[in-house]
Amino acid sequence: MKFKSLQENLRKAIWERIDDGDLTGLRLAEQTGFKQAHISNFLNRKRSLSLEGMDRVLSVQRLSVLDLMDPAEVNKRASIPPPSEDEFENIFVVEGAIASAEPIIMSMNVREIQKFKRSFLRRLRTDMHGKRSDWERFVAVKVEANEGMSMYPRLLPGATVLIDRHYNSLQPYRKGELNMYAVKMNGTCIVRYVELAGKNMVLRPHNQTYAVEVVPLSEGESFTDHLVGRVCHMGIEV
Repeated sequence: MKFKSLQENLRKAIWERIDDGDLTGLRLAEQTGFKQAHISNFLNRKRSLSLEGMDRVLSVQRLSVLDLMDPAEVNKRASIPPPSEDEFENIFVVEGAIASAEPIIMSMNVREIQKFKRSFLRRLRTDMHGKRSDWERFVAVKVEANEGMSMYPRLLPGATVLIDRHYNSLQPYRKGELNMYAVKMNGTCIVRYVELAGKNMVLRPHNQTYAVEVVPLSEGESFTDHLVGRVCHMGIEV
């Protein structure tokens, strides 16, 4: 794809966010440090951005070059279906090891694809700590039977959980309700309630017949290093 096409696709992406009410030209200028006139001229095709300028816009808007490429072309190269053109978003179901360690999901690691309404995903709040802005936000993981029973009845064996990897804070998402998290453990991820006790991370099951696990945090290590993300949706095959 030519640089000119990438510029045009970036304009389109920014205009979509402006039209949706999620962004303004003034806000983008403030984020990037450009003058508002500079942004206006770019959006109205009166001038182009330099490579450095594009990088700044992509960074503050949490976009990548892949977001600007023709989905059909990306699909041919990566064997991943292009983004849906309807109200649904493609979410990749992956192994726990991939969800916990890979910022970008590659085609070879996709077990299946599930669809979620874009309106639902957009409503979900983030609370991101550390360097997560370049991580693909949503992934899904199928919970093994034993792990599902540890959170029973909130979670059922065989459930597929949607994980928001941009929410790795211990702040309650809803007042008075405990967050469930996908937690990185032994090269994969498990689902638990999480709290801190001094320099220890405490992993609590919902099912009281399962043991509480305590994970000591080493020097310089944060609990956010272990949190894959907040479980924001649970589904079960019937």
